[in-house]
Amino acid sequence: MTDTTDAGDPREATGALVRDLSETELLAQIFPLLPRGRATLLGPGDDAAVVAAPDGRFVVTTDVLVQDRHFRRRWSSGYDVGVRAAVQNLADVAAMGAVPTALVVSLVVPGDVEVAWVTGLARGLADVCAPVGATVVGGDLSGGDALVVAVAAHGDLEGRDPVTRSGARPGDVVAHAGVRGRSAAGLALLDSGAAAPADGAPGAAGPLAPYVAGYLRPAAPLAAGPAAAVAGATAMLDVSDGLLRDAGRLATASGVALDLEVAALAADGEALVPAVRALGRGAGAALAWVLSGGEDHGLLATFPPGAPLPAEFRPVGTVRVAGGGPGVTVDGAPPEVGPGWDHFRG
Repeated sequence: MTDTTDAGDPREATGALVRDLSETELLAQIFPLLPRGRATLLGPGDDAAVVAAPDGRFVVTTDVLVQDRHFRRRWSSGYDVGVRAAVQNLADVAAMGAVPTALVVSLVVPGDVEVAWVTGLARGLADVCAPVGATVVGGDLSGGDALVVAVAAHGDLEGRDPVTRSGARPGDVVAHAGVRGRSAAGLALLDSGAAAPADGAPGAAGPLAPYVAGYLRPAAPLAAGPAAAVAGATAMLDVSDGLLRDAGRLATASGVALDLEVAALAADGEALVPAVRALGRGAGAALAWVLSGGEDHGLLATFPPGAPLPAEFRPVGTVRVAGGGPGVTVDGAPPEVGPGWDHFRG
């Protein structure tokens, strides 16, 4: 991901406010920052965009970020929120085995927000979309009391069948692509005051920088989704709410049991040790983040036994017969930590 933000990013410098510009003037600040996607036939400027669907189908998903629910402005710059908004939607497209093509973004923004925050948002969206050939093809802009970013993402299956959550079978290998626990560690560091947003700013160094950056601007393995589909993945989903919770969703959809192996997750826990020490927590905190931490946006997939795994995937467990009903175990036993994030229970 290339950072093309102004020198003041990620805490955009104050200056002109949204209320100082008309809607047309604000859009004129945004549109030049957006790349043109390979599937875009007609981009922003008309009542609707036109996006190619070469095989007659398209994958579509949507997600929303609400200020003080999904991000806090004292932590997150516009660029940060743009990255997160793009990543979490494009990861859902990739989890279906599709290649991302286009985003439609609706923004509710209070008048006292700096214009630079909004242009930072556009740059964040662009920096995630450009490497995969996608772009923002349109959306809506409205005033309101709180910042809300709503995104609909589209993808191209390129003639393949979609990879759903319901295809896992006993004997399959459970594999994961991406990082685990990094975003949760970053949130804990910010929430406790042990780290500041500047620790995760582009170019920042230091032992806590990877965790803060992992929370503010997660990086999903988007190319791994189509690669998994080509390799014969039987089921797949984006890990957004924690490994245990999302593994449970896959298990339920497929009517199987998933058994995760602690030994296969050990390296992820070791990578989180500096964050654990900075917070003065016990050794179990690292494994809890790996199992329950959300918003890393890795991909969890199942593959037939003996099938070569795509380069970004690592085996983390096996699929078993759901003797006691669909669910998830860790080393054959019920997990000792909570399952992860729930949007209505926290």
